[in-house]
Order: sequence, then structure tokens, then C-alpha cells
Amino acid sequence: MTELNRSGERGVDSMRLIRVLSVLTLVATYGLVVLGSTVRVTNSGMGCKDWPLCSSQVGPLSTFHPLMEQSHRYLATLATVLIIALAVATWRAGRLAHHVLIPALVSVGVIVVQIVLGAVTVLTNNAPFTVALHLLVATFFLGIVTVTAIAAFVSPERSWSLTHGPGRLAWSAVIALYVVFISGSIVVNGGAQSACTSWPACFSSPAATGLVTLQLAHRSMVLGGSVLVVAFVVSLVRHQATDAVERNLAYVTLLLLALQVLAGALTARDGGRAGIADVHLAVGSALWCCVVAVFALAARARPSSPESGPQHSPLESGHLQPSDSSQSFPS
Repeated sequence: MTELNRSGERGVDSMRLIRVLSVLTLVATYGLVVLGSTVRVTNSGMGCKDWPLCSSQVGPLSTFHPLMEQSHRYLATLATVLIIALAVATWRAGRLAHHVLIPALVSVGVIVVQIVLGAVTVLTNNAPFTVALHLLVATFFLGIVTVTAIAAFVSPERSWSLTHGPGRLAWSAVIALYVVFISGSIVVNGGAQSACTSWPACFSSPAATGLVTLQLAHRSMVLGGSVLVVAFVVSLVRHQATDAVERNLAYVTLLLLALQVLAGALTARDGGRAGIADVHLAVGSALWCCVVAVFALAARARPSSPESGPQHSPLESGHLQPSDSSQSFPS
């Protein structure tokens, strides 16, 4: 009995460590994406002309642009250490954290790609293509880190699958929002932020130029993505099997979506000024985290009850077997 108690305590300690590391990694990654945006909108990307050091210095750096760029690199280093530590802790936990292992390992692979892209971006003098690709991989990394954090709080006894849990609407909302990020990155790197200073249509730019076309394409994608996100979270809220955590995240998602549309309108009317553009991406990143989090929560099988029988994810297209109703999130 003593050995069983010790084994149980070790298991609890392992999961507690995994959950702490997953949350810290998520916070660090969100900060990394936002700081990367600040580096871009303040034109600090070439504040350090070499890599990985800044003008052969570790620090401290006294001027603004090198300080911004090198701070971004230090935060990237911290996020890398955290995700590797999380992957190692998950691996050592064995079956207790088997559902966390795959997203954690994918996160390690993506951060390696991101580090290489960061170096290439500096060595190519911030070529627009590499800057855009760097942001898109960072957004994907933020998404997979969010999935890892959610998985860490799901009980291992509960069925959880990204391939069978969320339905088509959930996948459509996540993919559409990612496409919005892609189009937004193209707008920024193509210099189209100030091409149309009216909103929502381009009344101030009657001539159909290439930059205006980019703006209109991005706004059309925002409209389509917003409709899918709203449909996704509203259908989740209205379902009787949705728990309090999902419902609250859904409400936060709707609030962030409204704020993001407002920030986008202000960015357009202000010609893409640095401060508002940075807020636009910060709110967009928070919205991305929430949508992915709700998506990951929808991957759980719903607990069954004697009265209603088995229940699955309200957006589920697969056939997961429900687990014991005593399991909840967090466990």
C-alpha cells in the first residue's frame, strides 16, 4: 500500500509539473508573438545585424532597436527551454501523460523550424517573404502550444482526440482564422496597411490598385472567418453537454472577436500606425489562443449520465466512447 501511495504521489507531482510547464510555455509563447510584432512594427528587425548575438554582444544594449530585437531572441530562448522541458517531463510521465506527448513533441519540432527561420530572416535582411513565414510559423506554434496546455489539464482516463473529437465546423473555424492571419501578414508585408483608410469598404480609394485588392481580400477573409468562429462558439454554448470552462472560453472568444474587429477598423482608419497595429496583432493572438483552446476542449468525449445516456462533443463527427462522468476539466 505504501508503494502504491508513493506511485500515486509521483504521478500527481508529474502531472502538476507538466501543467505548470505547459501554462508557462503558453504565456512565454504569447509574449514572444506579441514582442515579435512590436519588433516588426517599430522596424527593429535589423537592430541586430548578426545572429545569434547582437553585434557580437550578449548585452546590455543601450539603444532601442538592438534592445528590442535581442529581447525577442532572449524570450525565444526561454520559450525553447520551456517546451523542451515540457516534452521531457511528458516523456518521463509515461502513460499518465500519453495524450500530451504528441502535441508536446510537435511543439519541439515547430520551435526548431522557427529558430532556423529567425536566423534566415536576419541573414536575408528581413526579406518580406521570410518575415511573413516567420510570423505564420509563430502563429502555428502558439496554436500547438495552446493544444498542449489544454491536453495537460484533461484527465488521462478521458477519451481525447483531435481527429475524432471536433467536428467540421470546429475545424473550419480554426482553419479560417489561420487563413485570416496569413492574409493579414501579406497585407502588412506587402505595404497595404495604409492603402485603404476607410472601413469596412475602400471608399477613400476608388481606383482598384493591387494594394487595395490585398486589403479587400483580407477584409473578406475576416468576414468569412468571423462568421465561422461565431457559428462554432455559439453552437457550443447552446449545447447542453457544454461545461462551464468551455462556455466561459466561448464568451471570451466572442468578446475578443469584437475587439479584434474594432482594432482592425482603427488600424485601417489610422493607416496602420505602429501602436494600433501592435494591439491588433496582440488581440488577434489572444483570439487565436481562445479559439484553439475551445477547439481542443471539443476534442474530449462527453461524460455520460444515466438519464441522458452517452453524450459526445456537440461538434463531434467521430464516435468516441464516453468516459466516467466523474472526470471533469480540470481533473
